[in-house]
Amino acid sequence: MQRRRFLQQFGIFGSGIFSPTFLQVLLSRKCYASSPKELKADVVIIGAGLGGCAAALAACRNGARVILTEPTDWIGGQISQQAVPPDEHQWIESFGRTQSYAQLRTLIRSYYKQHYPLTSKAQQIANLNPGNGSVSRICHEPKVGIAALQSMLAPEISRGQLTLLLNTHPLRACQTGDRIETVTCQLLGSDKPVTLHAQYFIDASEEGDLLPLTGTEYVLGAESQAETNEPHAPEHANPANIQAFTHCFAIDHLEGEDHTIERPAMYDFWNNHVPPLTPAWSGKILSLFYSYPRTLKPKTLSFVPCGRETAPPKTKSLNLWLYRRMIDRNNFTPGSYASDITVVNWPQNDYMQGNITDVSPAEREQHINAAKQLSLSLLYWLQTEAPRPDGKQGWKGLRLRKDIVGTEDGLAKYPYIRESRRIRAEFTIKEQDLTYSERLKEMGKDHKPLLAKPFADSVGIGYYHLDLHPSTGGDNYIDMGSVPFQIPMGAMIPQRVENLIPACKNVGTTHISNGCYRLHPVEWSIGEAAGALCAHAITQKTTPRQIRNDQRQLQDFQTTLTKQGIELEWSKLS
Repeated sequence: MQRRRFLQQFGIFGSGIFSPTFLQVLLSRKCYASSPKELKADVVIIGAGLGGCAAALAACRNGARVILTEPTDWIGGQISQQAVPPDEHQWIESFGRTQSYAQLRTLIRSYYKQHYPLTSKAQQIANLNPGNGSVSRICHEPKVGIAALQSMLAPEISRGQLTLLLNTHPLRACQTGDRIETVTCQLLGSDKPVTLHAQYFIDASEEGDLLPLTGTEYVLGAESQAETNEPHAPEHANPANIQAFTHCFAIDHLEGEDHTIERPAMYDFWNNHVPPLTPAWSGKILSLFYSYPRTLKPKTLSFVPCGRETAPPKTKSLNLWLYRRMIDRNNFTPGSYASDITVVNWPQNDYMQGNITDVSPAEREQHINAAKQLSLSLLYWLQTEAPRPDGKQGWKGLRLRKDIVGTEDGLAKYPYIRESRRIRAEFTIKEQDLTYSERLKEMGKDHKPLLAKPFADSVGIGYYHLDLHPSTGGDNYIDMGSVPFQIPMGAMIPQRVENLIPACKNVGTTHISNGCYRLHPVEWSIGEAAGALCAHAITQKTTPRQIRNDQRQLQDFQTTLTKQGIELEWSKLS
């Protein structure tokens, strides 16, 4: 077999899709159970988003054999299948992230420098931002994120430490008492499901899929103020009150051409829709107005492709074209790109009409289709009706980039999920533990740096402002300042189940505190801690619960994390 073909089949190049033949090889390897429909490992990870990939790397690094499953054909979660460039804090280039997350970012930049026709000026930029998007210091294309992740996972796959199963969905689980014995999954194109055996199971899925399958106690939606004592919690709990999800898409713009899509079936509905929120939304959802998250007052936005000036400087309106731009054509040699490429993940395509978690399959499909119609309607509105600085309407040259997201309809492979099922944990992180206003009351104005509530069982750190998008329960934005925080191990330990560990936004947060813990580098840190914790428990013949609640074991594990490049406190803040 030619080397390049082998690497492509192995998932090193391109989208990372394993061939059916290679999957069958994985299923029949002699190191697993005699039946080709059963696989064994030390750790099984469900979901290969950022948390799942980080968990796999950490578990392998600490000696565990790992099976990693992914429901789509792309690993990477937020940065790939959901097409969301990283949302990160202002210190991310220097500290406040794990060593492996820093490596991921370096690999993404290196990929552009090695394989793309960058200008000599762009080649010299140490912290290259391929898209120069305003939301992130490293706005990039989904497939480059996949390539970087694949290069990190490839050595573990090659030496037999890691098995990756794409297009694989969990179906059911088998438990004995408080322990999970197996998780059975369905592989796309396979006639029979595969049963996965492990000592530990990590839930790194986008919606906490393992929690209901294993009977693990969990929370969904908003808790009541009586339960959490959070200042912004509602009077009554509402499990159906969940942050909006979004179907993102990528576009470029070719001046003088007409790429107008077919009028979406639900366009009339969405073109006249005013989100029924409290406090009130700014007007119709398809417009260049939205409710500014901090004040909830109407705020004007602008949209002009390719970064041209939009309006007099006095308006100070954000040009949405630049917001999540993943390719800035000025970074590349002339003629390489006819246009910038940007991702549409805006307030205007946040879907607030219903949930897709813990509902019937029919209802789930209904809301997913309606959310897709919203995104397509937004594109059609931009092409035909959006106001332009020159007084005209619409940008017919906007082209849906199906190749960027790898789908036939041009929408991301998976919806961008902001809120998941969350375990009922030994410890639950609450709003008052991390908001600026509450910590200021606690610590006083002279305390610098102002940090979140400290946790003796910290397994990582993170920072993002508390950002809740409008919800399906009718809440407008809940957005407030927060302070740098830690990730407590107690939020990763279920109250009852002994061998399931969450690895992303399904940790023990609340509906409100989730707004800080759901972003890219934090998810990675949670996942990395989860993988290391499971491997450590195996090698030390103990359990995660015992590690957390025994001072000597906790210190031993934290020392291991520190040696592996995981910061446990914000010691570098002055």
